[in-house]
Amino acid sequence: MPPAPGDREARREDVSRAVWHVLADKGFGGLTLRAVASAMGVSTGMLMHYFPTKRALVAHALDLLEKRTAERPRRERPAEGLAALGVMLLDILPLTADDTARNRIWVSSWDLALADDALGADQADRYTRMRSAIRPHLEAARDLGELPATADPEQLAATAVAFTHGLVVQALFDPGRFPADVQIAMLDGFLASIAVPRSDADAGSPAPDE
Repeated sequence: MPPAPGDREARREDVSRAVWHVLADKGFGGLTLRAVASAMGVSTGMLMHYFPTKRALVAHALDLLEKRTAERPRRERPAEGLAALGVMLLDILPLTADDTARNRIWVSSWDLALADDALGADQADRYTRMRSAIRPHLEAARDLGELPATADPEQLAATAVAFTHGLVVQALFDPGRFPADVQIAMLDGFLASIAVPRSDADAGSPAPDE
């Protein structure tokens, strides 16, 4: 017998906690109805009232992962420009144990997204939203003279995402080579590489007596 509506809602948080526990321990490769049911101490049959298929379970797990990512603690951001972009990208990198665990779960989901057209489209949409969130900071940086006047914020946003996620993957696979201080230094170097050289920026500023 399926659970009553009130019971169903009351158990939903328990289900989500169990799904997250399995994801944190085994990633998407170990996410099965049996594993989640075991984490909850219930039967697989009971869990199937919530997730009748493996795909339904995966979809819920991805929604949960996106929600946990959106709700994570974030650094205070400067108002605009490259400094704001730098802080935004720092929040993505695996600099803490929690950030590392969350990134490991995201990376483990990519195989599923590559094998499923709908999940792949969802992942592509996430990248589109990420680039859209980054672009205003680059536009502001260009207006502030931190970037060349000819800079293309759309292309730079794609480059920033590619750089950051490439660094995420390297840090996950080789944390000894890419500890937090190295990741931060590499990010600083990336931002410096797209910025107007300091001497050029200073040349465009008025002298104190002007």
